[in-house]
Amino acid sequence: MKICIINGPNLNLTGLREPGIYGSKGFESFIPELQSEFPVCELEYFQSNVEGEIINKLQEAGFSADGIILNGGGYTHTSVAIGDAVRAIKAPVVEVHMSNIYAREEFRHKSYISGGARGVIAGFGLASYRLALLSLLND
Repeated sequence: MKICIINGPNLNLTGLREPGIYGSKGFESFIPELQSEFPVCELEYFQSNVEGEIINKLQEAGFSADGIILNGGGYTHTSVAIGDAVRAIKAPVVEVHMSNIYAREEFRHKSYISGGARGVIAGFGLASYRLALLSLLND
């Protein structure tokens, strides 16, 4: 099973940025751990701070992957275009957030992604990705 994990802006700083919210482990060590925990999956990881690159990756993976785990970062709350891309592809998308976006600032309560996603997982740190992967495997 091929799963593409797509992360949006500032998530390249996970492990360094606001560890009280995002934790102290970065994706460079987390993705190999996740891969070893789920050897039946072929994981592809992509991160960009650029909205158009995220859309391009969604369109590319959306017709070849068996599922997509998407953390749009700040674009979750601002990008109609990323939301449209999620609705336009065939692969199921699980929206994830490491923090509980509903316990944070009011503007973070709106997602342009969730309406096209199979589901939303938020508030469990990096374990949110693990839960999303489990949800895709159990379909």
